[in-house]
Amino acid sequence: MKLQTQIPLQKRTENLMDYQSKVVLLGSCFVENIGEKLAYFKFQSLQNPFGVLFHPKAIETLITRAVQEKSYEESSVFFHNEQWHCYEVHSQMSNSSKNEILTNLNTQLEATKQWLLKASHVVITLGTAWVYKQKSTDETVANCHKVPQLNFKKELLSVAEITESLQTIIHAIKSINPTAKVVLTVSPIRHIKDGFVENTRSKSHLIAAVHALVSNEDCSGCHYFPSYEIMMDELRDYRFYAEDMLHPNATAINYIWEKFQQVWMSDDTLETMSEVDSIQKGLSHRPFNPNSESHLKFLQQLELKKDKLKAKFEHMSF
Repeated sequence: MKLQTQIPLQKRTENLMDYQSKVVLLGSCFVENIGEKLAYFKFQSLQNPFGVLFHPKAIETLITRAVQEKSYEESSVFFHNEQWHCYEVHSQMSNSSKNEILTNLNTQLEATKQWLLKASHVVITLGTAWVYKQKSTDETVANCHKVPQLNFKKELLSVAEITESLQTIIHAIKSINPTAKVVLTVSPIRHIKDGFVENTRSKSHLIAAVHALVSNEDCSGCHYFPSYEIMMDELRDYRFYAEDMLHPNATAINYIWEKFQQVWMSDDTLETMSEVDSIQKGLSHRPFNPNSESHLKFLQQLELKKDKLKAKFEHMSF
């Protein structure tokens, strides 16, 4: 008896992620779930250098700025609620000092450019098709930074607009790194603050646009991973949601991560990940008697495991 429908997934035969890969992750909250897994397993990765980006236009703006090396200037920031902000980035970049926010923005811009130049994979997760435009400039913002709503107008990006934005993103990446593989996914997180029907409209626009892109023969090296569908079809029960009933809980995140591994990780890489996991669990172990002979021996064995992996992968640091 089958009590669950499963989405058929096929392991890729080429361009798999391994410990030589360099992965850039950009987008909504869900990409951070994947990014945290990659960080835990000691992959080489850069995760949301400007904070969470919810919609494709925000990702387009930052990738284009990084590729074109268009630095942030004083006109790029504004003062509100005793802090300096930038409409192009998440509020985690906000700062009480104008000089510091500009320094941090340009430092991250340079880091993003360098990572995009050498990235083997770029993972982009789209969260919503709803955007806010500043009325005075008609510019789409990544974050409103609690500026009063009357200063913005809310719009739903069309499928054509999202497709065009994604094409711009891919073109910018490929212009400096033609071999980079781009993995697109739609976040399973529900944006209910937009409304139930509005959330569904938003996700449908994102999904249609992504498939219009990846089915285009001109978009070689672009791939879709069905995280949204896995959540909706395989995990269609509220027990897989966090207390807010909007975000996937730890069980769901682990489940989708396992599916991601099935598609994008080689068997050799999975073996190394198991070794890393063993070390990570050992490091988090809290002994009853830290000075006991058995624990000291355990620590010695742990150091041997770490040294063995570091000898194979110089970037690893525990």
